[in-house]
Amino acid sequence: MKTRFYQIALGVAVTICLLLAAALVWVLYGHRIIFHSAAESDSPVIARGPEATAHAMHGQKYAAEASPAPALAPLQISPQRLQEIGVTIAEVQNKDVDDELQVPGNVDVNEQRLTYVQTRFPGWIQKVYANATYQYVRKGQPMFSIYSPELVSSEQEYLLARQNQKSFDQDAHGTAVKESGWLLKAAEERLRQFDVPQQEIDNLEQTGKVRREIEINSPVSGYILERNALPNAYVQPETKLYTMADLSNVWVYANVFQNDISRLKPGDPAEVTVDAYPGRTFRGRVDQILPQVDNTTRTVRVRLVFSNPGVVLKPGMFVNVSIHVRLGRQLVVPSSAVLHSGMRSVAFVDHGDGNLEPRMVETGPQIDDSIVVLSGLKAGERVVQSANFLVDSEAQLQAAMQGFSPAAEQSTPSAPAASEPKLNIEFSTEPSPPRKGDNVLHVKLTGADGAPVTGANVQVTFFMAAMPAMGMAAMRSAATLQNKGDGRYEGSLSLASGGTWKVTITVRRNGQTVTMQQLTLDATGGM
Repeated sequence: MKTRFYQIALGVAVTICLLLAAALVWVLYGHRIIFHSAAESDSPVIARGPEATAHAMHGQKYAAEASPAPALAPLQISPQRLQEIGVTIAEVQNKDVDDELQVPGNVDVNEQRLTYVQTRFPGWIQKVYANATYQYVRKGQPMFSIYSPELVSSEQEYLLARQNQKSFDQDAHGTAVKESGWLLKAAEERLRQFDVPQQEIDNLEQTGKVRREIEINSPVSGYILERNALPNAYVQPETKLYTMADLSNVWVYANVFQNDISRLKPGDPAEVTVDAYPGRTFRGRVDQILPQVDNTTRTVRVRLVFSNPGVVLKPGMFVNVSIHVRLGRQLVVPSSAVLHSGMRSVAFVDHGDGNLEPRMVETGPQIDDSIVVLSGLKAGERVVQSANFLVDSEAQLQAAMQGFSPAAEQSTPSAPAASEPKLNIEFSTEPSPPRKGDNVLHVKLTGADGAPVTGANVQVTFFMAAMPAMGMAAMRSAATLQNKGDGRYEGSLSLASGGTWKVTITVRRNGQTVTMQQLTLDATGGM
C-alpha cells in the first residue's frame, strides 16, 4: 500500500517539475525574443547610397554612411569618335576679368547734403513764406520773418554808435574818435553774430531806421523735408525750424549677400536702372561698405553715390543696382568645360591623340560664358569644352569596371572603310619589358590573310595618369614609327619614369584611322 502511494507521489512530483521546467523555458525564450527585437531596434541603421540619412533611436545618433563619389580614370577616345559625339577643345587662358553683381537697392537722402535752418536769437515768427513740406526753395529766397527784442536792441545800438561816430568826426580830437569807432564795430559785429544778412545791415545804415522784424533767407537750395516754423510761434536758437536736403546728389543702399562682399571695394563703378524710366541708366560709384550684416537676410548694405539731375531718383524708390567688380587677372575657361556634379567639379584635360585626363578643379564666379578656375588647371592646357557629360560617363564606367586601372580597349575605333582589310598588330619593345629611359618599339602589321601591310602611318603613345598624392603630374610620350618594309615598323621612345603605362597603337591609312589597339605595360627603372 505504501509502495503504491510513493509511486503516485513520485509521478505527481515529476509532472509538476516538468510543468515548471516548461514554464521556465517559455518565459526565458519569450524574454529572449523580446530582448533580441529590442536590440535589433536599437542597432544603428546604416543607409547606403547618395541619399543616406542619419537615424537617432533612444537618444543615440548614428551617422549615415554615404557612398563615395565615383572615381574617374584616364581614358582615350579615337579622334573619329570624339568628332562623332561632338567634343570640342578650348584653351585655359589667363586674362583680366570683370564681373557684374546684380542686386536690389533703395534711394535715400545724401546725409552730407542736409541743412538745418535755425536762428541765433530768440523771437516770435511773424510770417511764413516756405510753408509746405517738400517745397523747393532756392538759396537766398525768404523763408519767414521774425520779431526779436534782442535783435531790435542790437540794431538800435548800431544806429546810436554810428550817430556818435559822425558827431565825433566833426570834433576830431583825442580818444573820443577811437572809442566811437570801436563801439560801431562792436555793434556791427553783434549783428553779424546774430547772422543778420549783410543786405539788412546795409539797409539799416541807409535808412537809419530800425526794422521791427527781419526776413530770414534760405542758406541753400533744396527741398524742405521737415518744417517747424509756424506763425506766432516763439523760437529759441536751438529750435530746428527747417530740415532741407539737396537732392541733386543722392545715396543708394544696395543689399549685397555676405558671400559677395569681399569682392567689392570703395570706388567700384556702379549703374542704376529704374522700372519707371526704361532705357535710362544712372552711373555712380561705391562710397562705403557698411560694417553690419542683416541677421534675417544675411546681406550687407553697400552705400553708393549717384548724381541726380532733375531729381529723377526719389528717396524711397526701389532700383536695380549693377556693380562692376574688377577681379584682376584670373585663370578662366568656358563654363561648359567644367562639369558640376554637386560633390565635385571636373574638367577633362586633353593631352592629344584622344588621351583625356579627368582633373578635379575648384571654381570661382561665373562671368558671362566663362568661369574662373581657382585651382586644378594651368594656363595653356587644353580642356574638353563640349560633350564632357558623355566623356565623364565613360570615365566613370571604366573606373567601375577596371578598378581604377588604365582603361583597355574602351574606345571603339571608327569602322574601317570597306576597301581596307582587317589588320593584326604585333607589338614588342626592346628591352622587354620597357624601362625608364630610351626604348626601341617594334610593330608588325599583317592582314587577315597573313600578308604584311605596308604604307601605313603607325603611332605609339605611352600615357600615365597624374598621381596628386605623390605630387606627380600626368606624363605622355609618343613616337611615330618608321616603315622598315615587310610590314615592320620601328621607332625609339624615351620614358620619363617606370611604372604602369597605358599604351595606344594607332594605325592610319590615307588620313583615316584603320585600327587601334590598347594595352598596359609595366616599365622598370623606378619612378
